[in-house]
Amino acid sequence: MTKKIRTYNASFKAEAVKKIADNNGNVSATAKQLGIAMQTLSN
Repeated sequence: MTKKIRTYNASFKAEAVKKIADNNGNVSATAKQLGIAMQTLSN
């Protein structure tokens, strides 16, 4: 079984950082909004 590695472009990453700031630093809530794992977003 192989895992598909997802890559995120620079604009997605910038938007994710902006959303974290908008959520007062709440990484968990932002990860749920973006549909990605919290650990992925934290990294």
